[in-house]
Amino acid sequence: MIVKELYASAVNRLQEAGIPDAGLEVDFMLECLLSFNRAQLITSGEQAVSPEVIEILEAFLARRLAREPLAYILGEQEFWSLPFYVTSDVLIPRPETEYLIETVLQNIGRADNYQGQVLELGTGSGIIAVILALELPAAKVFSVDFSRAALVIARSNVYRHRVEERVRLINASWLDSFSPEAKFDLIVSNPPYVGLREKNGLQPELSFEPELALFGGERGEEILLELAPRFKDALKPGGMIFLEIGADQGDYVLDIFRSLHDYDKLHVYSDYSGHPRVFQARLKSL
Repeated sequence: MIVKELYASAVNRLQEAGIPDAGLEVDFMLECLLSFNRAQLITSGEQAVSPEVIEILEAFLARRLAREPLAYILGEQEFWSLPFYVTSDVLIPRPETEYLIETVLQNIGRADNYQGQVLELGTGSGIIAVILALELPAAKVFSVDFSRAALVIARSNVYRHRVEERVRLINASWLDSFSPEAKFDLIVSNPPYVGLREKNGLQPELSFEPELALFGGERGEEILLELAPRFKDALKPGGMIFLEIGADQGDYVLDIFRSLHDYDKLHVYSDYSGHPRVFQARLKSL
């Protein structure tokens, strides 16, 4: 079988199963298996494909037809135009989290001069920690996750992008591992914010992602409600918080932080789809 025949057959099978972007997904599969870039794949349609490649592609397709996400099948996901390792122990990076990072960088002044202590909660694959370390070369990033398996992936990504000198990975539950003396200039988090009550209506691919990192309680707001009063104990006066939130949670999160009376500069930023996505707050100065 030649490349173009294999490609057409694979795309047809995914399309018949109702999987969106079937052509693009098969592109990624074949690029991975043949070690081709996109241009090489296009120009190699008449090239014969080995039985070994066909066998592995069949295994990939079987997993995708079972609705396992492509990122888990390939073991990698692009984010911020960089490759990151992913497994089913971590959430797959999404554009909403790129918007979270963009919002942070736009609000902290000159990134190359930023020398703050950054705390990232719920690091998962480590993407936020890695990007912040790359974009804030004078900062120190502390990244926390309860899952040891997730931290294995995070560590791989930290070393892959050579920021191990400026990212410290910590196995803990949220803020539990820090002494009262530990204070940070910036807290960034993409906490679990999907409600368990929404579970039955979610895309089947989401059933492969770790529930601990995805669901924030029955309504999706419980973890934010638990963490909000504790943030002030980990922030320096004037320190900032940036949180990724659900599209229907903007007013709720604003109300929580207003009720605490410890913060100013409360704001919710909408993403490129017009949905509330990033919450910002600043701990009042003494």
